[in-house]
Amino acid sequence: MDPSSAGAGGNSLTSVGADAQKRRVCYFYDPEVGNYYYGQGHPMKPHRVRMTHSLLAHYGLLDRMQVFRPHPARDRDLCRFHADDYIAFLRAVTPETQHEHIRSLKRFNVGEDCPVFDGLYTYCQTYAGASVGGAVKLNHGHDIAINWSGGLHHAKKCEASGFCYVNDIVLAILELLKYQERVLYVDIDIHHGDGVEEAFYTTNRVMTVSFHKFGDYFPGTGDIRDIGYSEGKYYCLNVPLDDGIDDESYLFIFKPIMSKVMEMFRPGAVVLQCGADSLSGDRLGCFNLSIKGHAECVKFMRSFNVPLLLLGGGGYTIRNVARCWCYETGVALGQEIEDKMPVSEYYEYFGPDYTIHVAPSNMENKNTHQQLQDIKCKIVDNLSKLQHAPSVQFQERAPETTLPEPDEDQEDPDERHDPDSDMELDYHKPLEDSARRSLIDGTRVKREFSEMETKDQHGSRVTTEPRGAEHMAEDIGPSKQTPPADANAYAPVGVKTEPERATKVPDTPAMNQKP
Repeated sequence: MDPSSAGAGGNSLTSVGADAQKRRVCYFYDPEVGNYYYGQGHPMKPHRVRMTHSLLAHYGLLDRMQVFRPHPARDRDLCRFHADDYIAFLRAVTPETQHEHIRSLKRFNVGEDCPVFDGLYTYCQTYAGASVGGAVKLNHGHDIAINWSGGLHHAKKCEASGFCYVNDIVLAILELLKYQERVLYVDIDIHHGDGVEEAFYTTNRVMTVSFHKFGDYFPGTGDIRDIGYSEGKYYCLNVPLDDGIDDESYLFIFKPIMSKVMEMFRPGAVVLQCGADSLSGDRLGCFNLSIKGHAECVKFMRSFNVPLLLLGGGGYTIRNVARCWCYETGVALGQEIEDKMPVSEYYEYFGPDYTIHVAPSNMENKNTHQQLQDIKCKIVDNLSKLQHAPSVQFQERAPETTLPEPDEDQEDPDERHDPDSDMELDYHKPLEDSARRSLIDGTRVKREFSEMETKDQHGSRVTTEPRGAEHMAEDIGPSKQTPPADANAYAPVGVKTEPERATKVPDTPAMNQKP
């Protein structure tokens, strides 16, 4: 079903109970996204997004929200976070020419886990454009925006990682920061959201909260002791979990932590990465969540009535991924959908039960009540060291990003596009010379280093602890208040200003350990 044929509505129906408020919901989907193929045997299958869309259509959920086909992100949109030479490489490399780029493949960690496949760059443009488009909609009055093709949280500034090439989450958060003083990022994928954490590790304008499997598991980061640095200290929260965690244990720790986060941080918008590899029975996962348990996290974050961007992520038992994201779309809309599935073109994938919900397994829960209590107390203690809702001064707002009106998918894209928009459709212009971005604060950054330098709020130089993160900076501030004396004082570690450029030696992950 073409997205342009759906979405006459947009206001979800009223929820039952205390959370009884209509939401203006929009949904981004490109019909081509299911055609991209990582290769035979690779666990990441974009086809799962097409299966999800089919379920949404047959459950009638598309008619209850505005449906948009995303504008592809242009080179300069992607380069708001990523290195321009990395983006140039993604644009240039193809399966037929990759033998000509051996050094670049190694440099940018593109290979087994993150293979070169047909249409790779267009795929990146599509899912990133959808996430940025969702952020634009939230900035202009929508309550909830959904992009199940996004949520690729491992991508770094200068390298691919864990099946992720472009970090659409970071790009969406940067878009939200044009209007919002503070943005909260929450990650319920089984893998640690390392790429997003690294990008915003030294700013207090973005708080990152990741609930993940920790200990001999990809990507190996996400220790509870990693709490942020400099202005970002205590604005990074990691909740390390063990195998077999079930709904009761997960929600026991999720709800009180997130309640305290919302109380202390008071974000203007929330980005929720809904990786479905934390479900029971996932091909690469080891948690034991039911679809209802996973979706309860979505319902809980929705209940705060803060603009909410829902993104996909991991998930490798694709029939359960489609089940989960379909059900969570219903949650976003305030709709409880029937357990019995309607007949669809992918109906046979869901046999023998043909239901939305599947029973979790009887695997052992290695997370004891005392362990979870200790983690919760430690996280709450870190939160208690924050000042309530930090007061952040703004820089001049970055250029406006505009999207078409609800029914514009049927119009000529060149006619409906704003020529001054960040999201331009013509992406065939050459990239700028990467050499001009080779300085950070006047200091050339080398590919190998054990320390990174940044500046504190008053412009004095400080040295961070070595943690593999790169120092980056960028013009992320909205313009609701007067600009600070130091325009980079609140810039995130992962977003770039004009005179900036860094590279990093990649650590190659093992195939199938992560997404």
